[in-house]
This record gives sequence, structure tokens and C-alpha cells, in this order.
Amino acid sequence: MAEPSEDQADAFFHALADRTRRDIMRRVLAGQHSVSALAAKYDMSFAAVQKHVAVLEKAGLLTKLRSGREQLVSGDVAAVRSVASMLAELEQVWRGRIARIDELIASDTDQED
Repeated sequence: MAEPSEDQADAFFHALADRTRRDIMRRVLAGQHSVSALAAKYDMSFAAVQKHVAVLEKAGLLTKLRSGREQLVSGDVAAVRSVASMLAELEQVWRGRIARIDELIASDTDQED
């Protein structure tokens, strides 16, 4: 998967900001599920679970496939990896900033001696 655009990143993080959607992602990354099987686990309507699945699908984090009357849902591992890559990139930025702060503190300490 190519480097996601800022709009795609916004969609990823919006989709993953919800606890139920994160749980759905964990389940569909472990294996394919029907939307009805997913819905059975939650104390909410089938329609509400469908909406959560739709948000994840729109973000590109999962795919749906029709099999007869059922809609089968699978997680998109490449999309999840691109989210992880974005987070790793942000971590490197912050690690660089922290290292620079450490250098500044060390140079201030050296100047005081």
C-alpha cells in the first residue's frame, strides 16, 4: 500500500478512535466474519454494527464480500501496516525532539561546570 494521504490518515484515525470499531478490527484481522456474527457480540442493534463496519470500510481498513445473503468482513492487513508506519514515523519525530532536548540540557550542564 502506498503512503496514505493526509485525508486517508484522518479517516484511519477517525475509524480507530472508537472502541467498538477497534474491537471489530481485532476480530476481522484474526479471521473473516459475517456482519451478523460480529453484531451478535455487541449490545447494540445490527444496524449500528453495520454503521461501524461501514466507517471501517470507508477508511480502507476492512473489506466486505457478499456470499449469498451474508456479507463477509475481512481486515486489510496492508492498511493496518500503513497506520503502524504512520505512528512509527511520528514516534521518530518525537524521539528526535527528546534527543535534542537531552543534548540542550547536557550542554547547559557542561556550561555551568
